[in-house]
Amino acid sequence: MTALLAMTPAELPGKPVILAIFAVTYLGIAMGHVPGLKLNRVGIALLGAIAMMIFGDISTAEVVAYINWPTIFLLFGFFVISAQLRLSGFYDLVAGGISARLGHPARFLLVLMLVTGGLSAFLNHDIVCFVFAPIVGTALLRKQLNPIPFLIALAIASNIGAAATLIGNPQDMMIGQVARLSFGHYLLWSAVPVGWAMAAAYGLIWRLSRKTLQSAWSVPGKSNEPSRPFNQPHTIKGLIILAVVIGLFFSPLPEEIIALAAAGIHLASTRFRTNDLLGLVDWPILVLFMGLFVVTGAFQSTGYGDQAMQWLAHGGFNINAPATLALTTAGLSNLINNSAAVMLLLKVINLAQPASAYILALANSFGGSLIIIGSVSNIIVVQQARALGIKISFRDFARLGVPVTLASLAGLLVWIALVN
Repeated sequence: MTALLAMTPAELPGKPVILAIFAVTYLGIAMGHVPGLKLNRVGIALLGAIAMMIFGDISTAEVVAYINWPTIFLLFGFFVISAQLRLSGFYDLVAGGISARLGHPARFLLVLMLVTGGLSAFLNHDIVCFVFAPIVGTALLRKQLNPIPFLIALAIASNIGAAATLIGNPQDMMIGQVARLSFGHYLLWSAVPVGWAMAAAYGLIWRLSRKTLQSAWSVPGKSNEPSRPFNQPHTIKGLIILAVVIGLFFSPLPEEIIALAAAGIHLASTRFRTNDLLGLVDWPILVLFMGLFVVTGAFQSTGYGDQAMQWLAHGGFNINAPATLALTTAGLSNLINNSAAVMLLLKVINLAQPASAYILALANSFGGSLIIIGSVSNIIVVQQARALGIKISFRDFARLGVPVTLASLAGLLVWIALVN
């Protein structure tokens, strides 16, 4: 491995093949599918990694070295932590409590966004959307309120809230691990732009939607997602463990070990079966990340990435300039998927400056609110709404998502200018 890294790009074996596999993989991820096949982005990334091993002359040892295992372990740990709270009925209880405030739509929207954003900062924001969407959507229909702006607000708030910490979404976990960021320092740095983004999102969504709140949909039957009975002792246990985990993140202990220890405690449960907990782990996300680590790691070893950045810099495009990095991250997140975009940019930006990693974390999350395909949480909300007979179109989402995203990124750029 050391000898491989010591080679110049021209000396690396299989260099053109690696470039071709990288390009085809990212093209497939951007498209989201391969014509004639049932592949999704996870399958495409996995096939890309397999192709690197077979045709790119990448050994098993090199594949293992390319994968950032602390990121994978941290993700797994939080998936189990979130699964325990989901099985305890915590999410259903909170969603039901929010839905009880429908008497005042403006206040309901505010509570919905704040609670969603708060939970998304410390738990799996995709699961927050998965559980909240059908409960909130049904309650809105029964109150004869138009559910579309509220459900879009749910997705947008989850994206913004996830940017508040380095554990809010898988991409930020990866950025924190690869760039070795301080949990506390990032939390303080992100507080202002996240607070601005949430305030701007609330103001814009309410202003653009308040005149179209009457619902034309009938009340649906039961949701496809069964509600979980609330278990107070296990909910308290889950919240205490989560609080301890967050507290320990401010210590020198490795974050992935803290998360794995918490997951181990939950797996040794007296109530929930191991299969039930592991069944709620988002295994495709873990596979996607491992595949992308291999594909981008092999690509980086060729030197093409550095050469491309040097060429762009000579042309006046400096990826490490704060505004350029923020806009490029947001654009790529919607073009090729936010996980793939972050994985690629981590290989070419200057991580010696923590601010670059901060911008990458915030911009990929804020950019996820632009259009439906910007983040998985958006897609989850749209799919859950469809199950209730509610159609959220591309135009519906963009009508609110585009101005919110532009306002969020503008706030981020102003904050960067003030602190630099």
